[in-house]
Amino acid sequence: MGLDNSEDCHYEHVEALIRHALIPRGVTDQRVLNALRRVPRELFLPEQDRHKAYDNAALPIACGQSISQPLMIGLMLQALDVQPHHHVLEIGAGSGYQAALLGVLARSVVTVERLEPLVDVARANLAACGSANVRVEYGDGSLGWPESAPYDRIIAACAAPHIPEPLKQQLRNGGRMILPVGSLEVQRTVIVRRRLDRFEEESTETCVFVPLLGEEGWSSSEMRQ
Repeated sequence: MGLDNSEDCHYEHVEALIRHALIPRGVTDQRVLNALRRVPRELFLPEQDRHKAYDNAALPIACGQSISQPLMIGLMLQALDVQPHHHVLEIGAGSGYQAALLGVLARSVVTVERLEPLVDVARANLAACGSANVRVEYGDGSLGWPESAPYDRIIAACAAPHIPEPLKQQLRNGGRMILPVGSLEVQRTVIVRRRLDRFEEESTETCVFVPLLGEEGWSSSEMRQ
């Protein structure tokens, strides 16, 4: 896939973010860093927040959602270890930024978004970026996307109360998944590795993500409590 690194990408700000916020905190995988260099984060933000694109911070997007902190994205993508031949599932497309990064790293990406307005936003942003190997689907991400399974890698950009069983079953033997798991207030990223019918889990970073709503995630009634 070919992304055009225009002057509007603010290349010097990307390098400053990488040098000062990512590498010192452990993001050292060159393929991940190069993906961050290639994908213009500002294109995935509302116009009024584009000047903050290379702050190491989560930023608001439409529908009360957010685009994750670059450090957290970098750490999760590094742990996911996406290879060029991989078929990847993302849960929670948002505005499409992380899906575009995955598109640089992988052969193909399916990203599922439950908020229909964001589906349109993500599709438009990914098209503007030339991310031809990324497909945005509308649906309940907690159920994955079985039509395109199995996946070599699965990543969730929203927090679940537990690891959804459908995601485990859609993970290829030898595959890897990473997602935030915990309470609504705080979570840990969990790496899941599949070995035939056995799933090994490893907890890593403390984090705070928007909730994964759906049949295998948080219910709307739990959110209102």
